[in-house]
Amino acid sequence: MSQPSPSTVAPSSSRLTGSGSLFAARRAALLARLGAGTVAVIPSARMTIRNSDVEHDFRQDSTFFYLTGFEEPDSVLVLRSDADAPATLFVRPRDKAAETWTGRRAGVAGAVAHFGMDAAFPADQLATELARLIDGAERLAFTLGADPDVQAAVLSAAQRHRDRPRLTISGPDTLVDLRLFTHDMRLIKSPDELRALRRAGKITAEGHHEAMRSAAPGVWEYELQAALEYTFRAAGAARVGYSSIVAGGDNATILHYNTNRMRLPSDGLVLIDAGAEVDYVTADVTRTFPANGHFSAEQRAVYEVVLAAEEAAIAACVPGTIYEETHNIAVRVLVEGMVDLGLLTGDVDTLITEERYKRYYMHRTGHWLGMDVHDVGLYSDLGASRPLVAGMVTTIEPGIYIGVDDEEAPEAFRGIGVRIEDDIMVTDTTPEILSIDCVKAIDDVEAMVRDSPRWVRRVTI
Repeated sequence: MSQPSPSTVAPSSSRLTGSGSLFAARRAALLARLGAGTVAVIPSARMTIRNSDVEHDFRQDSTFFYLTGFEEPDSVLVLRSDADAPATLFVRPRDKAAETWTGRRAGVAGAVAHFGMDAAFPADQLATELARLIDGAERLAFTLGADPDVQAAVLSAAQRHRDRPRLTISGPDTLVDLRLFTHDMRLIKSPDELRALRRAGKITAEGHHEAMRSAAPGVWEYELQAALEYTFRAAGAARVGYSSIVAGGDNATILHYNTNRMRLPSDGLVLIDAGAEVDYVTADVTRTFPANGHFSAEQRAVYEVVLAAEEAAIAACVPGTIYEETHNIAVRVLVEGMVDLGLLTGDVDTLITEERYKRYYMHRTGHWLGMDVHDVGLYSDLGASRPLVAGMVTTIEPGIYIGVDDEEAPEAFRGIGVRIEDDIMVTDTTPEILSIDCVKAIDDVEAMVRDSPRWVRRVTI
């Protein structure tokens, strides 16, 4: 596959930032859910130290960004529908000296002018202003443990209304978990989010392809990671959605392996689980391929079982399907395949009931996907698995993992790990595979590894 054309690599990481109407609409929808008399307090992410005085790269809290489009740390959003100023943002004030070192700030005026807030205050006024903002409210919506300092300010403000005579001041008597409102909102993706998820899927596919093109026996896992992540960034992704997994040989049997510093074996598989983040949503794609460009008979047999399980589960991602059923469908195909391969013996129904398959398939078949790689939203309602509806996005990712030291497995299969994962949007009709551009048919995968020239130059020093 050729290098991405200029039309596909325009940076997109900041296109949502400051788009007032999108975030205002989300705040309005949340306020409608909260109802009159409820005050919501949502803290941003904070800067955290990596080591000594070096900070981690900052990434905004997902729910805070979802409601504000504001990418600065140490901020707090307060929402109240029956207030003169329904949306109030507490931010770091402008500071010329600080901005010279760490970048520009919107400040109090910018929060209103550029981010659509009704009011704004310096962050250090939260404790004093919050008591006024919750005056007369019936309940507070806040997630305990989200931010200890903000939590202390919230509880202190609420306590103030108990310490003062009710004749002069009143306040909330009930605390509710904000996630009960925001998580269900985020579960159904908006057209803007879906467009970003499609773009993330395309960029992620190109990154996986470049990793395949860069593979060869003896190449280091981190070389593939570098080629993959360079491609993400070159195509405009802001960052990876999670730590990339590049697992060669029997490292592929470790589900969340991300050491990524072993050489690829001459006859082993490579499992890569990685996703690009675009406009605060992430892809999550896994591909497994032979380092030398040729599946062995045993590798091919395992791969075909996993691919069949994935395709069967994807086909079930339609409105009305119970979420749990996608897992059940994949498990049945996998167990039938495990019996055919000689990994398991016995009746398929019994093996499923007794969960014997968990020796080789120990995780679920998917999870919600969006702003977080394991995105928010309940999988069940009142104890029952919830039905899929249009606008939901889920991964489908079956796998088979055979330990290199598993003496119960046929020797030829030991050390083989295969996972295949795609991102699926539920539509009113057939499922949309957001990561469809990423090759996974055996012939296409082998050709990508064996015959396609890499375009990220290898560096040897």
